[in-house]
Amino acid sequence: MFRRWHNAPDPEENDAMHQEAKVTELKNAIGPLSGLSLQFCNDACLRRYLEARNWNLDKSKKMLEDTLKWRATFKPEEIRWHEVANEGETGKVYRANFHDRHGRTVLILRPGKQNTTSHDNQLRHLVYLIENAILNLPEGQEQMMWLIDFTGWSLTNSVPVKTARETVNILQNHYPERLAMAFLYNPPRIFETFWKIVKYFLDTKTFQKVKFVYPRNEDSIELMRQYFDVEILPTEFGGKDGSHYDHEEFSSLMAQDDVKATSFWGLDKKLTCTSNGHLGAEVAPEPVLVTRQGN
Repeated sequence: MFRRWHNAPDPEENDAMHQEAKVTELKNAIGPLSGLSLQFCNDACLRRYLEARNWNLDKSKKMLEDTLKWRATFKPEEIRWHEVANEGETGKVYRANFHDRHGRTVLILRPGKQNTTSHDNQLRHLVYLIENAILNLPEGQEQMMWLIDFTGWSLTNSVPVKTARETVNILQNHYPERLAMAFLYNPPRIFETFWKIVKYFLDTKTFQKVKFVYPRNEDSIELMRQYFDVEILPTEFGGKDGSHYDHEEFSSLMAQDDVKATSFWGLDKKLTCTSNGHLGAEVAPEPVLVTRQGN
């Protein structure tokens, strides 16, 4: 008698099939969507929410629904640079003109350059730049990098704990799996006091993505060099690029990107897309959500 041999199942293939099934389940659980919500909730987006909640359908659904409500109120896709440009005058947050070694968009944050006291506008400015970073992600890339420079930072010019907490909430609950890694470069010793408070707001996944880098610590410097080319890295992060933030130049770039964002979200059209893929007449819907491919 001859025994029939069967190919052993491919674990990766089974895992991929399981994940696709979960995406379909979440899509069905969320129900019909239209407008910006439909565009936001593509398969890549659903996958990120599932991954953020360890593929638990109920928890992922709750997380996504909360984001849709937040986006309907906050309207991140409608923020334009001229509305928040005053927040960026000192270059406290901006999109870098380089990528990491994996082609990911880089946001540079310099908390020591804080120049305003408006909690709401500070958040709108940051959300605008997160959306902009996502809009400029290369094809096939879904995550961004954060580089945080602590030059000039002190407890006296740090953002209030309320703002820090809301920033963390927005990033990890409304942009899940968007952050690849955040490098905190050379924070002063006094930052430890602030960090002891902020770290309790972070979930485990986000916490593990935060890396402290000290110029005299070879291990942390080596870790950073695994992700960034020293030749294009700004000098404030131990690199060789001595160029500085130019607000006028950056504002011009953001004005161009605002046109791109308006087109991407279809905000320049008087039509809305329904869940069956057809274009419908203009509606005055309750604000719906969206995000770049896989936001």
